[in-house]
Amino acid sequence: MKRILEVFIVLAVLTLFACNSAENTSTDIGGVAANEATDKDVLVIGLDDDPPQLDPHRSSAAVDRQTFQSLYNKLLDIDENLEFVGELAKDWDISEDGLTYTFYLEEDVVFHDGTPFNAEAVKFNFDRMLDPSFSSPRASEVNLLEEIVIINDYEVDLVLSEPFAPFLSVLTDRAGMMVSPTAVEELGNDFANQPVGTGPYKFDSRVSQSKIELSRFEDYWDELPAFEKVEIRPFADSNVRVTNLVSGDLDMLNKIAFKDIEILSNDPNITLLEQDGIGFQGIHLNTTVEPFTQKEVRKAINLAIDREAITNVVFHGGAIPSVSPFPPISWAAPEFEQPNANVEEAKKLLEEAGVSDVSFTLKINPRPEEEQMAQMIQQMLSEIGMTMNIEMVEFGTMLDQLESGDFQAVRLGWSGRIDPDGNAYRFFYSNASNNYSNFANPTMDKLLDEARTTVDVEARKEIYEEISDLLWEESPYVFVYHEQDYKAMKNYVKGFRHIADQMIRTNSIYFE
Repeated sequence: MKRILEVFIVLAVLTLFACNSAENTSTDIGGVAANEATDKDVLVIGLDDDPPQLDPHRSSAAVDRQTFQSLYNKLLDIDENLEFVGELAKDWDISEDGLTYTFYLEEDVVFHDGTPFNAEAVKFNFDRMLDPSFSSPRASEVNLLEEIVIINDYEVDLVLSEPFAPFLSVLTDRAGMMVSPTAVEELGNDFANQPVGTGPYKFDSRVSQSKIELSRFEDYWDELPAFEKVEIRPFADSNVRVTNLVSGDLDMLNKIAFKDIEILSNDPNITLLEQDGIGFQGIHLNTTVEPFTQKEVRKAINLAIDREAITNVVFHGGAIPSVSPFPPISWAAPEFEQPNANVEEAKKLLEEAGVSDVSFTLKINPRPEEEQMAQMIQQMLSEIGMTMNIEMVEFGTMLDQLESGDFQAVRLGWSGRIDPDGNAYRFFYSNASNNYSNFANPTMDKLLDEARTTVDVEARKEIYEEISDLLWEESPYVFVYHEQDYKAMKNYVKGFRHIADQMIRTNSIYFE
């Protein structure tokens, strides 16, 4: 294993040197200084992928949420301290039994199409997410909602069937995003191509894999944002993404390659911000297809992976090894130490189970970091006699294959939620919306139900410890690392609020 690590370190250094050389050759384009905002009225953001979905109630990709911050408002938001703050709901009360949430709504708010935002609109949105025929990924987040009672135009009760500790937290993300009832009824399935929210910017146009154009919503209910337009451009290639930032074609990036941390931190024209992440990264193993119907195979992979080697070589200190869905920043993080790779124990597991000649295909995004990590895992698994093939798949296609179950293993993570329920229930509860591993375990279901209906934090922490232990034992998902969140921007970009959910909230950003 030591020899493997040394080889990958050498390769990483050579790759970094080549990328640095290429990226440092150009800092100006067309005679424009690289650290000047070329258009004071347009904010240009570079994303790591093209958002597959612009309807928040259908979305299952983290990158979608970056665009949503401009298009939609939520009932609630979170601040830098991960505290709840009002957005479309200016205030709220919770009944003593924890079942009724009363929201007092902002008045004089309209959607981009002129439709009034009120309690009726709130009811429409939750009814939409709960409609079984709509099959929203949000359904599992709000499925304890039993009744929606309209008190008046700007007051609404959301009544739960049983206490649900994470309820406020889910309303700070897509389940709390309000879409125009009028637009949904008129457009039907085409709503995702012509999205209408109440956010600071409204949708103008989209060219797939090229750009999304938004313009300032002049009737916005809150303080008007600084820019007339926001342009969002996808760059799956991290080198191209960084080059466009350094040259001045982009004002900021939502994500950088970890190899570029040192380059950008030393660039006097760039501001690089770091924040603890709340998500996890790893590998979905499809437990309904061979070879992953056998727990011993899944667990052997879990034991054979040297997570510390991967975080050192691939992520240059920008990630830490992972053992569960709950990162160190979370109060639900498990207390057992990260184990080292145990090749002998993995071999023993396979031998005792009578398993040999294991072969499978891992699907990954076509990115250098993903390829490098996959190659390291491929080599590590060869140490225990497994053959892992690597298949590169476009991100949108990968999501489709996850939904349909057309895979053996997929390298995909989760951006994370502030409540631990958001990092566990949807992935590991039987038949939940993002349970791509098709994991079904009655004990896990019982623990997850108990955790989300228990209010006391210490009691919930104990339950999540059990959940982490069970996930390690059953290994339907191989947790590999927790990544730090880095945001890179030109020095003239001001007002960005770096919150642990990793989102770019454009309403506060301006140029100086």
